Amino acid sequence: MSTSHSMRPGDPRWVELYTSDPDRSIAFYGELFGWTAERAGEELGGYITFRKDGAAIAGAMARMAGDTESPEQWTVYLASPDAQATADAAVAAGATVVVPPMPVGELGHMAVLGDVGGAGIGVWQAGTFGGFETIGLVTAGQWRDHAGAPSWFELHTRAYDASLAFYRDVFGWSDTFTIADSPEFRYTTIHAESPMLGGVMDASAFLPEGAPAGWTVYFGADDVDKTIEQVVELGGSVLTPAQDTPYGRMASVADATGARFSIGGSV
Repeated sequence: MSTSHSMRPGDPRWVELYTSDPDRSIAFYGELFGWTAERAGEELGGYITFRKDGAAIAGAMARMAGDTESPEQWTVYLASPDAQATADAAVAAGATVVVPPMPVGELGHMAVLGDVGGAGIGVWQAGTFGGFETIGLVTAGQWRDHAGAPSWFELHTRAYDASLAFYRDVFGWSDTFTIADSPEFRYTTIHAESPMLGGVMDASAFLPEGAPAGWTVYFGADDVDKTIEQVVELGGSVLTPAQDTPYGRMASVADATGARFSIGGSV
């Protein structure tokens, strides 16, 4: 796997699972991706850090007592030099604050926002912890150093133009690249050069009525079809069957508690 690249403002820096059954989630991802799990002490709420080959790769936290509404979900966190300033700028741009900026011990500061299209997005201001210690890389449809690693981060939104303006203004995306801009397919990547890391898709045509906009994380797989089979064997489900695309072979799945994520690999 590849050591995480130098952090730039607005880059994806962490993913976090919110789960009603931490033990089941640990078992699921341990079997599927070979992750190990470390639990923090009570001072950090028993926070779970997932590792792959010793490198921090994702986090998880248990559903809070009394929370009966929040879904099982993965949240993508983007880097910020100042979480409070980012939250303030986001509100000024029409976003909402879901979780106000707060310190996480000496590790850093976090916040969760609802962007202008209604998608949840996390904010991470690094302290002693910078985020991913390893990631996969995707270049021209080839997925490298990626098995079990976060490799691509993608926003599906009905508010395509407004969302791009929001992330440029609030998170400092300064070198985005438009891959396609036709009625059939509109897509812009976070960066114009590798590593591009992820992108924004106009999902107006295919998001079901009532389904919210949202970010998804793609975890890499050496064999996408075999990984999907394992997802089902472990109690998960297939949301979108695997298909070949110019950008690799991809599928959308849900884990054993219902949290959605995607799988990607080379064709």
